Amino acid sequence: EYRLMRIIDVTRPLTNGMLVYPGDVIPSFSQVDHGRYLISDLHLSSHTGTHIDAPVHYLKSGETIDTIPLSHLIGRCRVIDVSEAGTLITAAHLRGALDGVKRLLLKTRFSGKTDFTEEYPSLALDAACIITDHAIECVGIDSPSIESYNCDGSVHRRLLKNGCMIIELLDLSDVPEGDYEMIALPLRLAGLDGSPARVILMKQEGM
Repeated sequence: EYRLMRIIDVTRPLTNGMLVYPGDVIPSFSQVDHGRYLISDLHLSSHTGTHIDAPVHYLKSGETIDTIPLSHLIGRCRVIDVSEAGTLITAAHLRGALDGVKRLLLKTRFSGKTDFTEEYPSLALDAACIITDHAIECVGIDSPSIESYNCDGSVHRRLLKNGCMIIELLDLSDVPEGDYEMIALPLRLAGLDGSPARVILMKQEGM
């Protein structure tokens, strides 16, 4: 029986004045009318908006955003609501929910927020460890970073060193917990450490 597929865009719009991680370049977009056509100039960081981190971002070696396996970013994924975790998502919040999961998206209390705060929700190191122990290939979060503001990089390194790609600053505000099909595609930026991405979730209607 054929069912319609519902497509949910979980990408934050790239706009002037959007949320930016402190220290990152402020993105700007300007459009020029050339008479017969319009063309725009974009000025942004490789980690602007909804974006994917490549291993080289924190490991300084290894795969770049154009060489990471796309199979990690396409396929069945599980959305877990950890809004109740507050600022720090620990292994206890994930235990029992990861069996058979290859791609994991974390919905936090930050979903839908547009102003930066240093108290955004992030992963504790023990949560990163349980994720890599389950051989999860991709983890995404709807906050500005997978790791806390005053971090030492250990969470990024634990995930990326174990082949787990990272998606940051998703918009999961309209996404209930559950299993979906995900497509998350970075730009093919040769040799770079990350890229803005378009991330969509799909679910058959009625399921």
